[in-house]
Amino acid sequence: MQRVDPRPEPQDNPQSSAQGKQHGGWAIPTGFASTGHQSHTQSFEEIYGVPENFLEIEVSNPQTHQPTASPSSRYTTYLIRLRTNIPAFKLRQSEVRRRYSDFEVFRDLLERESARVSIPPLPGKVYLNRFDDGVIEDRRKGLERFLKIVVGHPLLQTGSRVLGSFVQDPNWDRNAW
Repeated sequence: MQRVDPRPEPQDNPQSSAQGKQHGGWAIPTGFASTGHQSHTQSFEEIYGVPENFLEIEVSNPQTHQPTASPSSRYTTYLIRLRTNIPAFKLRQSEVRRRYSDFEVFRDLLERESARVSIPPLPGKVYLNRFDDGVIEDRRKGLERFLKIVVGHPLLQTGSRVLGSFVQDPNWDRNAW
């Protein structure tokens, strides 16, 4: 039986010697980063410094409210915490509270204004035991997953009028759109 070696045969390549030392025809890298044909070792500032663009968003701290004595008036709000240095967002840090129905309106608005972008679904509507801790936590995770996708999308960051307001404006009004 013949053994097949999946590695390609080493070739003499003038560019490979610029990228590292030759060892048996293979280039051994000399640095952590490569910018074209030259390799270099990254500085601590490059490795551990503030990234050029960063975006952190989390949905946390669900709180259930009951504004009237009626059981049907109960609802849960979620804290949206955003940290970023992306210029498309007005504030570097923000915290706002939103309820699930706000997310539904927000998603509909995004779909209407962003025909070129596929907007992910929200976690499903819950009809039974919707105030159970496990159900609220599953919904919180789903809302966070949804926001991470939407807020991280470059076309939505620059082209959406509603995105920045929804995640940063504490006075966001669903009826103003």
